[in-house]
Amino acid sequence: MADNTLPIVLVDGSSYLYRAFHALPPLISSKGEPTGAIKGVISMVKRLIKDYPDSPVAVVFDAKGKTFRDELFDQYKAQRPPMPDDLRAQVEPIHSLVRALGLPLLCVPGVEADDVIGTLARQASEQGRAVVISTGDKDMAQLVNSHTTLVNTMTGSVLDEAGVREKYGFTPDLMIDFLALMGDKVDNIPGVPGVGEKTALALLQGLGGLEDIYGNLDKVAELEFRGAKSMGAKLEKERDKALLSYELATIKTDVELELTPQELRNGEPDREALLEWYTRLEFKAWLEELLGEGEVAQPEAVQGDYDIVFTQEALDAWVARLEQAEVFAFDTETTSLNYMEAQIVGLSFAVQAGEAAYVPLAHDYPGAPEQLERDAVLAQLRPLLEDESAAKVGQNLKYDASVLANHGITLRGIRFDTMLESYVLDSVATRHDMDSLALKYLGHKTIHFEDIAGKGAKQLTFNQIPLEQAGPYAAEDADVTLRLHQVLWPQLEAEGRLADVFRDIELPLVPVLSRIERQGALLSRELLQRQSADLGKRLQALEAEAHDLAGQPFNLGSPKQLGEILFDKLELPVIRKTPKGAPSTSEEVLVELALDYPLPKVLLEYRSLSKLKSTYTDKLPEMINPKTGRVHTSYHQAVAATGRLSSSDPNLQNIPIRTEEGRRVRQAFIAPKGYRIVAADYSQIELRIMAHLSGDKGLLQAFKEGQDVHRATASEVFDIALDAVTAEQRRKAKAINFGLIYGMSAFGLARQLHLGRNEAQAYIDRYFERYPGVQDYMDRTRGLAHERGYVETLFGRRLYLPEINARNKMRVQAAERTAINAPMQGSAADIIKMAMLAVYGWLQAERVDARIIMQVHDELVLEVAAGEVDAISGQVCELMSGAASLDVPLLVEAGVGDNWDEAH
Repeated sequence: MADNTLPIVLVDGSSYLYRAFHALPPLISSKGEPTGAIKGVISMVKRLIKDYPDSPVAVVFDAKGKTFRDELFDQYKAQRPPMPDDLRAQVEPIHSLVRALGLPLLCVPGVEADDVIGTLARQASEQGRAVVISTGDKDMAQLVNSHTTLVNTMTGSVLDEAGVREKYGFTPDLMIDFLALMGDKVDNIPGVPGVGEKTALALLQGLGGLEDIYGNLDKVAELEFRGAKSMGAKLEKERDKALLSYELATIKTDVELELTPQELRNGEPDREALLEWYTRLEFKAWLEELLGEGEVAQPEAVQGDYDIVFTQEALDAWVARLEQAEVFAFDTETTSLNYMEAQIVGLSFAVQAGEAAYVPLAHDYPGAPEQLERDAVLAQLRPLLEDESAAKVGQNLKYDASVLANHGITLRGIRFDTMLESYVLDSVATRHDMDSLALKYLGHKTIHFEDIAGKGAKQLTFNQIPLEQAGPYAAEDADVTLRLHQVLWPQLEAEGRLADVFRDIELPLVPVLSRIERQGALLSRELLQRQSADLGKRLQALEAEAHDLAGQPFNLGSPKQLGEILFDKLELPVIRKTPKGAPSTSEEVLVELALDYPLPKVLLEYRSLSKLKSTYTDKLPEMINPKTGRVHTSYHQAVAATGRLSSSDPNLQNIPIRTEEGRRVRQAFIAPKGYRIVAADYSQIELRIMAHLSGDKGLLQAFKEGQDVHRATASEVFDIALDAVTAEQRRKAKAINFGLIYGMSAFGLARQLHLGRNEAQAYIDRYFERYPGVQDYMDRTRGLAHERGYVETLFGRRLYLPEINARNKMRVQAAERTAINAPMQGSAADIIKMAMLAVYGWLQAERVDARIIMQVHDELVLEVAAGEVDAISGQVCELMSGAASLDVPLLVEAGVGDNWDEAH
């Protein structure tokens, strides 16, 4: 039986549907499904379930088709545009999720959601039962009474009778009269022409409701509002409109319903359906929450028979199993995430799904049980770990390889890596950490590190975690890794050349990157500290200059103060606004303003130098490893969607090269005594790939003849001889060449070159006339992207484009730009990776006195013995040029110097 002392919660689903769609940023799943409105509506429903835990929560939506109001007034809601396709696609998933949550869902033909809610609210309040209506629609205020309250879940506001009086200036029963007088643009309720909000309020407060007003039209002129003297005649003239509007605005409270308020009750959630929907829509947090409740039938992957190995006998048995296994999963537990400092605390293995073990070696918390001696275990395992024929799978094995190297072990036999398998399979489908992969591919919520170690400053290191918690966590890592491999690898093999990309490019790079990271780069602490001091002085001078230009001191880092100076005091034009309506002071806005005004130009320089100082000149000296005297970055293979490597701690990819200050940072990367820095860089590799992919005769000829391709483009676009091309014309041609491969529009080119849009379009049109193969390639690529949902690099790497067939035109255009650029950027990424493999392999085989210390964009940076620079740099260039065979030559240029800047 329902508990009639609890309030009934009635949710205006149709109101929230539109509000969530327009209020929240557009979300889209990796498969291209719009999900923003779904997430918004269901979030609000879940919040209500939490706030009213034992109450029935009924969700009411408008039914399809016309209602009785359309018969009363054929222009009712006529001005409303049709529901956007992106929103329409989300209606059925919302309905299904509401049902899966176990809630009553009501859609009654012929009336609106408001009328269903009004009827239920009236019936319940007549029985003395409390009603909570969850809505953002002011029309619903007419339903408020001593039992009925409005709650807006989006804003947190609550309206009872007193709240309505305070907010609107009249009692709830006058809301219909208010709407009848002033109309409602949203619903196209006409109201009385000339009556706005203030006039309507004055009439209601002075005379009462619509009936009272029309019974006392002669008294309207005595009221104190503007236009009162002529308002009586207007009201008389528009009486029919007012009465029609009253009828349209009145929420019906006598709809015939199949359910009474007493019969509304929540059912049990359908957890299997929720699991399916949350997985499909990629609602990770809700999926984790659902799995964490432990009541969903989980795949077999969660069932594990895990051992904790304490004895030599047990270890020997496991080593024998590992030696017999076709492939085994392997993972390390350590003292630190920093691969240069991490020491092994324990090792975990899995040989079959559900069969895993953890070997604790260095848990040293008070009362920890006796464990096998670490050095002895590592010595026993060394032959297996270093055996190339013993096939291993791991999750981010580059880290484990580096940690083992700290203990003098070289990990070999790396056959698979689940992080890279997932990344190559679909780089944009998910994050590629184990927790995310287990959720996506196994439907399994793993034990998170924070679950056993805590969070923040008091977080334990692994050696401090009791084995009853550490053992299952570590063994599960190995088990889940093996299971993920068993799911991912067949998918990789089934999809085009993806298995080749994994096997020939990504996997062989793992030990190479590990070695480059541990090698590190030598830094001059003194140079960086000197530059930091110089930057500090320059920033002070810029701050003083900014204060002078502003005519007063202000905080250059405060968007609020900056906005007041730029737009209130100096009255500069507002280019763009923030989501909250304030004038934007973003970098993009400042760049535009800096073309015409001095202060934004100073601010841009200040921001640029401040970022350089905090990110590099201040921070890099602190990152120098005290043991090696070098800085050791981390390279990430599974982050950038196109296949490019990224780096962190420090991020080597973002050191500016076009500014003098950025080049000074590069000067701090120095060669050790007796060595030189060699930087070998591909020249215009993406343009060369474009020439190859498009097969355009003009571009192919320019590259084959070794022409300056930007000068050649200028000659074609401006229809002048090669030797007549000016520096300015070459600059414009360069912007066109690079702009087009990034999908730049005429508008974008116009902004970059400070031209009129028509002039920029004329340049682009002439470019395509002279290079028709490029236009054909772009059209062909767009078509394939729409047809297949992905594009490929020269070597078979795929980039999926979830929004290529979205209903939103702007998102489709953005996906098309990505589709054009990704094969070039992705192919360039593949080529530099293959070049790294070739160069590293040669250095190892020939045992020459040189080593790779960095990979940045299209450049390899090496330390080379001073006496061997010419021979080695020549061979490096040859290997890089031969990393791939294109229809145009791959040109590599090598520079030499005592530091990175000199060599570049």
